[in-house]
Amino acid sequence: MKKTILLNSEISYVISKLGHGDSLVIGDSGLPVPDNVKRIDLAVKKGIPGFFDVLEGVLSEQRVEEVILAIETKQKSPEVYNGIVSMIGEIERQEGITIRLVEVPHDAFKMLTRDSKAVIRTGEFTPYANILLKSGVAF
Repeated sequence: MKKTILLNSEISYVISKLGHGDSLVIGDSGLPVPDNVKRIDLAVKKGIPGFFDVLEGVLSEQRVEEVILAIETKQKSPEVYNGIVSMIGEIERQEGITIRLVEVPHDAFKMLTRDSKAVIRTGEFTPYANILLKSGVAF
């Protein structure tokens, strides 16, 4: 049995294959997923699973060096933005690392998803509840 909180084998597999600089996206239920990118669809119904539930699980396994958000997240969904900043800050304190936070326009964010290894679709119905996680190294 796995030791971390992340139980989804498909997500664990994708994370295990990530190299330095590779990216993984967690998105709300409306984020478009490019045809060439692996889709891991967890959405069951409105709000299930929530964005933060999935983010917590992913962050328990993935070493992250950079987070990319849409500028609109801070403007349109400040509770999501503040929650992300809080979670990232906690990881920085626990692991003694610095994680860069980059903000780009939403259209640019969607373009960046094209180069991700996978997009995890949640049941989140909050606008702009999307994050791109760039992998760091564990040494």
